[in-house]
Amino acid sequence: MSLSSIKGKWALVLGASSGFGEAISLRLAEEGVNICGVHLDRKGTLPHVEEIISQIKGKGVQALFFNGNAADKEKRTEVVQELQKAAPQGIHCLVHSLAFGSLKPFLSKEDKEHVSQDALEMTLDVMANSLVYWTQDLFKKNLLARGGRVFAMTSSGSTRVWPTYGPVSAAKAALESHCRQLALELAPYGVTANAIRAGVTDTPALRKIPGNDVMIETALQRNPNKRLTTPKDVADVVALLMHNEAAWISGNVLGVDGAEDIIG
Repeated sequence: MSLSSIKGKWALVLGASSGFGEAISLRLAEEGVNICGVHLDRKGTLPHVEEIISQIKGKGVQALFFNGNAADKEKRTEVVQELQKAAPQGIHCLVHSLAFGSLKPFLSKEDKEHVSQDALEMTLDVMANSLVYWTQDLFKKNLLARGGRVFAMTSSGSTRVWPTYGPVSAAKAALESHCRQLALELAPYGVTANAIRAGVTDTPALRKIPGNDVMIETALQRNPNKRLTTPKDVADVVALLMHNEAAWISGNVLGVDGAEDIIG
């Protein structure tokens, strides 16, 4: 049995210029999905963004990209307004892949060495609460099409600890909770919501975590496939779940890690 087509639909990818967001954008473009990407890049990395846009358009689909803070209300309003023009029929997929937060411990004798209240709240706002705000705005503008999907990138850090990962760990736990609540409230409208828990993946976000080399080595030992998860692994799963045949999968934390998380 062949899967239903998703060609011609739209996906909104938050964090589209690197890591999981980049891979998902390119993979969905291969399926004929138009991509609206939101990213935060300075001058030095903008050429790479242009390469991504070129690759997407090379697949024969549209690419509508915005450079700015995805957690900023004004930027969100701007993107939603443009989507109303480009995709009046609504989007089929919202991907939340934002990795910007504090990587400081909770406790230290020195104030500057531990996470501040502002930094902790910013981490939760960007990496968790922004999913709710984007979904709210899309919903109010009737841009979440029936049969649509909401995906949010989480990690095993939602249930495990690491010396400097406390703020992000809290955000990931909240993000998973938000997905469950959205799954409940979106169900009457035919929209699903799931968190995707990737295995340890060598991305720019991972490289910012102090001790990432230990994380990588441990994952290589634990994973029965003896390799790390790749952004493409995750992108392939997102593309698969976009089809109508996956409509009954909602409210879950989906492990995409080659069984890495279950190994003690």
